[in-house]
Amino acid sequence: SGNLNLRDPVIYRILHAHHHRTGDRWRIYPMYDFDHPFSDALEGVTHSFCSIEYSDHRPLYDWIVDNALELMPEVIRCRSRQTEFARLNMTYTVMSKRKLRRLVEEGYVSGWDDPRMPTIAGLRRRGVTPAAIADFQERVGVARAESVVDLSLFEHSIRNDLEDKAYRMMAVLEPLKVVITNWPEDKTELLKLENLPGNESAGARQVPFGRELYIEREDFMDDPPKSYHRLAPDREVRLKGAYIIRCEEAVRDAGGEVIELRCVYDPATKSGQDISGKKVKGVIHWVSAPHSARITVRLYDTLFTKESPDHDEEGDFTGSINPGSLVILTDAAVEPAVAQAPAGSRFQFLRKGYFYYAPEDAKEGQIIYSRIVSLKDSWAKASR
Repeated sequence: SGNLNLRDPVIYRILHAHHHRTGDRWRIYPMYDFDHPFSDALEGVTHSFCSIEYSDHRPLYDWIVDNALELMPEVIRCRSRQTEFARLNMTYTVMSKRKLRRLVEEGYVSGWDDPRMPTIAGLRRRGVTPAAIADFQERVGVARAESVVDLSLFEHSIRNDLEDKAYRMMAVLEPLKVVITNWPEDKTELLKLENLPGNESAGARQVPFGRELYIEREDFMDDPPKSYHRLAPDREVRLKGAYIIRCEEAVRDAGGEVIELRCVYDPATKSGQDISGKKVKGVIHWVSAPHSARITVRLYDTLFTKESPDHDEEGDFTGSINPGSLVILTDAAVEPAVAQAPAGSRFQFLRKGYFYYAPEDAKEGQIIYSRIVSLKDSWAKASR
């Protein structure tokens, strides 16, 4: 045969080593080219799918299956067939098991289930659902020509799946305290917020609102540009589902950093009952300070800074590892419903992205939410 795989193929190897399951009972082990077709036929696998480099191995696969059928028809369950397809590659990651193993062994990631890894275990721990993976595969399709798929398409499938499932919650990742000076100190108002806007069947929840709140530190700026529509000195902004407030004073520490904002609210501007006639461009999220819970948040980004780390011109693919691929925030403030949710919950934190409370991260006295994907969808914009 002109196919070298059919010329006296090696189907077993002798290895004098202790096996973790069978101990020292065996010394011979089947090679992949023999084990693959024989196991498929024995276990009833009708269609076996391999990456494109195994095309030349298919004649040997067929030969072993045919001979197994002829010699042992009583134990062979089917005539298995091998089909090849091109490897699915994505930007900003590597798919080679050898390279993924190196990332694990050299400590670039915490393990095979690290949420930055393109493994099923990693995607599961990050909070990506099977439906999102299936949607992505359907969009990409199967081909024999190798190609690279933009990561943004995968992220679009994740958002598309979670859009109608993940309840909207408020979480302040980097809190800045706000005191509403004209709000009574002993008063707490329960505001009704929809879990899924536009979906009445998803219900609503009661969110406490009071004199002391937290907002995102990035939602205040001393000297903002014209395009900044959030909070600034003597500027108004609407608090999501609540009232319009105006900043009157920024309290600073000895180093000049803003540690507290003193604001006033307009009672006539309650969301859904606004009779003030005021129009403000900015809407920001918030949580009640005394009713909030503190959690840890993990913000994941691409593992590599280059689109094609496999083709790094400088040589080693690890040279383009993203040092900012994981940011851990240990003092995020969230509304009560987030802290009370069971492990396995997925939410959209307003303006921040979709987050997942992984069961593996549910430790005693500590709540950790990992960002599945941000809200920005570059692929959807490009497709339009």
